[in-house]
Amino acid sequence: MSMAMSALGLWAQGGFSGSVAMDVIVFFLFLALVIFVAFGVSRSSGDSSESYFLAGRGLSWWLIGFSLIAANISAEQFIGMSGQASDYIGLAVASYEWIAAVSLVIVAFVFLPRFLKAGIYTIPEYLEHRYNKSARTIMSILMMIMLVCVNITVVTFAGAKNYAIFFENVHLSLGMGDSVLYTGNPLNLTTFCWIIGIIAAVYVFAGGLKACAWADLVQGSALIAGGAIVLYFALRQLGMVDVSVLAGAPNVSEEVASGLANSGAWERFTELNASKLRMNLPSWDTVLPVTALIFAIWIPNLYYWGLNQYIIQRTLGAQSLGEGQKGLVFAASLKLLIPFIVIFPGLIAYNLYYGDMQKTAAAHGEAELARFDSVKDLPAESLAGVPLFAFNHDFAKLHPETAQAMLEFNSRATGVAIPQTKGERQLTLDQQLVEMKKSITGTDPRKAKGTFVDKNLLTGFDHDSAFPLLVRNLVPTGGFKGFLLAALLGAIISSVAAMLNAASTIFTMDIYREYMHKSASQKTLVFVGRVAVLLFVFLGCLIAPMWGNPEYGGVFKAIQEFQGYISPGIFAAFVFGFCVPRAPAACGSIALVLCPIIYGLFHAFVPGLDFLNRMAVTFILIIAVLTIMRIVFPRQQAYESKVETTLDLSESMAAKVIGVLIVLATVALYFIYWDWSSPMF
Repeated sequence: MSMAMSALGLWAQGGFSGSVAMDVIVFFLFLALVIFVAFGVSRSSGDSSESYFLAGRGLSWWLIGFSLIAANISAEQFIGMSGQASDYIGLAVASYEWIAAVSLVIVAFVFLPRFLKAGIYTIPEYLEHRYNKSARTIMSILMMIMLVCVNITVVTFAGAKNYAIFFENVHLSLGMGDSVLYTGNPLNLTTFCWIIGIIAAVYVFAGGLKACAWADLVQGSALIAGGAIVLYFALRQLGMVDVSVLAGAPNVSEEVASGLANSGAWERFTELNASKLRMNLPSWDTVLPVTALIFAIWIPNLYYWGLNQYIIQRTLGAQSLGEGQKGLVFAASLKLLIPFIVIFPGLIAYNLYYGDMQKTAAAHGEAELARFDSVKDLPAESLAGVPLFAFNHDFAKLHPETAQAMLEFNSRATGVAIPQTKGERQLTLDQQLVEMKKSITGTDPRKAKGTFVDKNLLTGFDHDSAFPLLVRNLVPTGGFKGFLLAALLGAIISSVAAMLNAASTIFTMDIYREYMHKSASQKTLVFVGRVAVLLFVFLGCLIAPMWGNPEYGGVFKAIQEFQGYISPGIFAAFVFGFCVPRAPAACGSIALVLCPIIYGLFHAFVPGLDFLNRMAVTFILIIAVLTIMRIVFPRQQAYESKVETTLDLSESMAAKVIGVLIVLATVALYFIYWDWSSPMF
């Protein structure tokens, strides 16, 4: 039997040198440290449900802060957010981070006191306190589905994609004599999905939240350091690269590039990305319009940081209210830094490697372009049932003639004219396609004049490859690359572990204990939680590879889009419950049930409405319904929360002061990076 494998692909370019060996050593030492820390603390976790699911309510502020960041910042940001930054969206995507900083401060002083006072294990449990058991059960089911089918799978996929790109040159041949049993790359996307899922499940299974929190301390610190390393090497390369490389980018003229010949890295960065270093996109943007910053973006942020089980579970395990508040404010301060180590590298990746991104996108679109060539000249009467063609803004800019021909094909096949303007605004090719889609679909997708197959969307660049390209091409061997890859893998594992822990907590405490075994012992509850971890990771790893389909528009957009099916309803139920003491018990269930219905209807019948404003409209309509219920069926006695915990509920004055400073710093960042000359409406 013979076996040959390139030594872990790009890690082994030029031979398995001493520097490469150091990378391998650092990589495995870091992972060993994380596992050692996680298993070390899990030995003292105890066998009670409070110890396993809430770390015995003994977490300190610094542990909470790092754990929140490690659970949040993962492949979703380093792959998805960095990818969106490399696209036209640019720095505007930082709103998810900087609005999050303010949201964390709000959660610390508005949400957390109520939750700790109630002594809850899970966020759905609070709804039983405020409304009724039905509301708790509905939220538990919705949140479990979202955690297992969306959150866990998207983060696992994004992380696996990073490593699959990095190890794409690995080749393994396995045979005996003249018989070849296997040939190919065993380190593919599916393999890494299972690696990430299994490692995360192992230490959640062993130690629950306490193991997660301590592993997060190591991984969160390393993650911030790793992001800084990538930013350093990316800026250094940008300052050294020949201007001829920069001149080839679609948005850079030769005149601009030649003027950068003697410029430093920062001057090149600001000049090349001048059009992207702004926080405001026009109101007609479909991803992050300026109108969404006024109201809509606050819904997913406050939901995520205050009502999302896998995040807020860390603060539910705080030693006291003050410690929880300090932990949240500490995390908020770190959120202000994240765009500089995630978004800036994404911008530079496009400046340096736009060609690689274009080649990957072109390879993905070959089949669709071949299909277009085969049908473009057919007569209109022969086009019934032929799928229509779709493309994004990048493709339209790179291939305007093909994009125009596709618009004309769609028009000929459906009889719908190509719109040229909207109001007084001249439409670009991709905007013309969006308006055509609305006309073709009409008000009822079932009566559409033609069909678009979203997975066949033609793109100009594979933006999700931005960060992996930086890691592969710029970070040197000799320990740096090993540390960075280990830190990123650790961050991905941290997020998946947090989600697994949250999903198992909800299933055990809100479903199993309430409906299957009310008298279950503490050991039984912990056992059920561990079994749930194994089941959820198995399902998650099976589903994860599907997110490679381009119809989802990238991993960061995908996870935000799907959250909209539950987040406005959950947020409405809690906010209404906080603010309206006489809101009737049925309000909780009604808000949760209406949300996916209303959001789904807008998604189907108003496709031109961006998902953030779709969330806002859904939230407003739900609040309107709840208000009518309050007027018609008011609660006889105003709701009063009861203290059901022995924790110290004194608030932290230091956290309040720092929280105010964070809010002011966020306002200053928006002021600095606001493009005052850009048209917004």
